[in-house]
Amino acid sequence: QVQLVESGGGLVPAGDSLRLSCSDSGQTLSSRAMGWFRRAPGKEREFVAAISRGGARTLYADSAKGRFTISRDIAKNTVYLQMNSLKPEDTAVYYCAAQRGLGFYSRGQANDYDSWGQGTQVTVSS
Repeated sequence: QVQLVESGGGLVPAGDSLRLSCSDSGQTLSSRAMGWFRRAPGKEREFVAAISRGGARTLYADSAKGRFTISRDIAKNTVYLQMNSLKPEDTAVYYCAAQRGLGFYSRGQANDYDSWGQGTQVTVSS
């Protein structure tokens, strides 16, 4: 059963910002490294960012570096994706996911994740 829930998506103009949130109704989020993926219409799912359990280590796709920031608040049981300087090509459904085990995979591979949210739509207009 999916326990991760994303929120914060919406329709914004290019150059604007959005902050996505991912919460866990169970215990998956607090004990796992987490990541964000996205899938644009007609395209394959792609990696966006990842963060270790304690939040000390992060990983970003080239398309996200310098614009997006992944963070987490263990006390609030929430992982965030701050997205600045949004571009039309950022338009996609964004998914939150939990990595397998208790380590940190830094490969940006979907296979390293075993729990997924339902996604939140982000649409960036020109």
